[in-house]
Amino acid sequence: MTRADRPVIDLRGVVKTYGEGETVVHAVAGVDLTVERGDYVAIMGASGSGKSTLMNIIGCLDVPTAGVYRLDGIDVRRLTDGQQSKIRNRKIGFIFQSFNLIARTSALRNVELPLAYAGVGARERRERAAAALARVGLSDRVGHNPSQLSGGQQQRVAVARAIATEPVLLLADEPTGALDSHSTDDVLRLFDSLSANGRTIVVITHENEVAAHAKRVLRMRDGVVEHDDRQVGVHDLPPRYQPTAAA
Repeated sequence: MTRADRPVIDLRGVVKTYGEGETVVHAVAGVDLTVERGDYVAIMGASGSGKSTLMNIIGCLDVPTAGVYRLDGIDVRRLTDGQQSKIRNRKIGFIFQSFNLIARTSALRNVELPLAYAGVGARERRERAAAALARVGLSDRVGHNPSQLSGGQQQRVAVARAIATEPVLLLADEPTGALDSHSTDDVLRLFDSLSANGRTIVVITHENEVAAHAKRVLRMRDGVVEHDDRQVGVHDLPPRYQPTAAA
């Protein structure tokens, strides 16, 4: 199987438990999940459904108690902590609700950070960071600190940081949770554009508006995937993204 043919995410019988005996909690209770390259998946569920635990496993932030997780063909459970850290940096681009940008540091420097961790030379990482910011419509904000940017612009910087390393997976945790409706629309259109360009995206959300943009929606309950629905014809948009002026 070539790299292009193998799934980005392949979970088989994944279980995550906390505690033991009578106090054991089955946060994830046996999940099988395959996400092919280029898919756009939303994972939904109420608090306690297991979606956040599943996200941590997919993001190599936690390991399953049982089962197998292969990320881009790599068996994650066989990796050391150091190897998992490298996999996170090279294979996954994270986008968080709270942006997680470094204050008093320019947008360009924020986007350069994962490239620096990956050992990319100074000149190349500046070029790649600038290209990523251009991709999200922020070429005119490369020198601005987070405090000088709107919430929507800060999240676009976070998206640029996530795509700068050319990861196989974009993993977004409630990416519009801290945004107003206008900025939410802008970020979701950006996700649509990235998906149209073949990016593999997994979004954790409780908002139907966000999930409506995905090609596939998983609904979790009590640690299992209760529904797995493919949305046909969702957002068949042109690949070029143009941010709105106020976002």
